[in-house]
Amino acid sequence: MSVLPEVSAPERRVPFQQRVMWTAIVLAIYLVSSQIPLYGIMSSDSSDPLFWMRVILASNRGTLMELGISPIVTSGMIIQLLASANLLQVDFSLREDRALYSGAQKLFALILSLGQATVYVLTGLYGPPSELGAGVCLLLILQLVVAGLIVILLDELLQKGYGLGSGISLFIATNVCETIVWKAFSPTTVNTGRGPEFEGAIVALFHLLFTWNNKSRALKEAFYRERLPNVSNLVATLAVFLIVIYLQGFRIEIPIKSTKFRGQQGSFPVKLFYTSNMPIMLVSALTSNYFIISQMLATRFPSNIFINLLGVWDRLDDNPQLHAVGGIAYYLSPPTSMGAVFRDPIHALIYIAFTLTFCGVFSKVWIEVSGSGPREIAKQLKDNQMVIAGHRDASMYKELKRVIPTAAAFGGALIGALSVVADLSGALGSGTGILLAVTIIYSYFEMGMKEASGISASPLADLVG
Repeated sequence: MSVLPEVSAPERRVPFQQRVMWTAIVLAIYLVSSQIPLYGIMSSDSSDPLFWMRVILASNRGTLMELGISPIVTSGMIIQLLASANLLQVDFSLREDRALYSGAQKLFALILSLGQATVYVLTGLYGPPSELGAGVCLLLILQLVVAGLIVILLDELLQKGYGLGSGISLFIATNVCETIVWKAFSPTTVNTGRGPEFEGAIVALFHLLFTWNNKSRALKEAFYRERLPNVSNLVATLAVFLIVIYLQGFRIEIPIKSTKFRGQQGSFPVKLFYTSNMPIMLVSALTSNYFIISQMLATRFPSNIFINLLGVWDRLDDNPQLHAVGGIAYYLSPPTSMGAVFRDPIHALIYIAFTLTFCGVFSKVWIEVSGSGPREIAKQLKDNQMVIAGHRDASMYKELKRVIPTAAAFGGALIGALSVVADLSGALGSGTGILLAVTIIYSYFEMGMKEASGISASPLADLVG
């Protein structure tokens, strides 16, 4: 740890305005890095094997942000699983253990950055290694590792208290919002066989209204055009945003009181989205990794029956990106439109059942793995000398067990249902991306409201928060 670069913790609490400023600086660095291409890559129009994971990794192909937050997320999840399984003994009440825990995550993230960069380069993602040459290959790996280190330090800068939230959440939300804004207002033109058309839905709407004499036909074209973003996609995106924001307010308030200070009362909120966006992230990560493996095997062994059972991949609409057209991968991928649902209802039903079931299951599993289950919450209340109003210490766990797992499972399934609705309605940025963006933006809104109201850092406030 003595050789690992580290962001020192602030000596005093950073004012809210300065935290907003540092958050904006971190965001600007990420956005600039997402547009700087890697030096030495060969231009290629081949299929992107990581296409399905770009949203949850906040990455951009062929740029310094190629790896995105992948090393941080993977490292954090693995270390947390090891700690939850007691394979790593960690006492978070000790400052030294907390420092070693975060140091282990950082070191493992750096190792993962090196490993992923090496795999990307040697598997020919940027061109055949034999044509690139050893020097360019090493330079590409170095660029990716340094960029990965920058992301790690930016995330640490925010988490140490200089900024708001975490780099992981900030980068995911920014990446999704950037995609939505680009598809709505992109001024670039695309030739779909009917002549050049503007890519942005709003830009195309005004262009069609000004250039077509038949205004009703122009409106219909702007709302329902195929292959490119249309206005109905944008409306669906806004509708999903509003629905998720509305559902964020649903919660059960469990009254709690202090046994140490007479009269100190509060409530422990169990939100409908108790595990937030974690279920859809885990389902998306599971299916994305399956798609990557299936696509790689199908490309290498196209005539193998077993490989074709896992997934058959082909290009659609003259697009270089491969899409699942058969096998298990086809049924785990979302239908491309409502028309596709009616053409193959079995595909839609299997996809919906898979997403809802696994979101609910992963949500229940996550509360145990992350330490937010009823037993852990009951222990936290007891450690803070608090009890549920009207209940004894012994019955706190039973009361929490009655509420928390149900909220987690139902909330997880509802998150999955919203993702399915967003995908089927053609919402911009994919269902998973929209849900991630909305939940993260809402958490930043709550953070800002808490800062503005000046809530004190009491044990009760910390627990409720």
